[in-house]
Amino acid sequence: MKAETIFVEVFGNNPVIKVLDFLITFQLFDYPLTEIARNSEVSYSTLQTFWSKLEKNKIVIKTRRVGKSDLFKLNTKNPAIQQLIQLDWNLIKGLEQEIIA
Repeated sequence: MKAETIFVEVFGNNPVIKVLDFLITFQLFDYPLTEIARNSEVSYSTLQTFWSKLEKNKIVIKTRRVGKSDLFKLNTKNPAIQQLIQLDWNLIKGLEQEIIA
C-alpha cells in the first residue's frame, strides 16, 4: 500500500477522491479504466459506479481507443478541474512550508 497523498488526506480516503488524485498526479497521460482503477487502488466495479458522472460533468474525457479499450484523462480545460489542480498544488506547497519551518 502506498503512502497517502496530501490531497487524499485532506479530502478523505474515498474512491472518487482517490481516482481524482491519481488523474491529477498523472494528468498528462491517458489510461484505460482498468489502469485507473488499479493505480487508484479502487476496484473496477466501484469505479464503474461513478465513472459516468465524471464523464457527464466533463471531469474526464475520452482521448482515444486502443483495440477494445477506451482511454481517458483528466479534462484540464474544465475551469473547475483547473482550480482543483491549483488547490492540489497549494496543499503541496503548504505541506512543504510546514516541513521547512
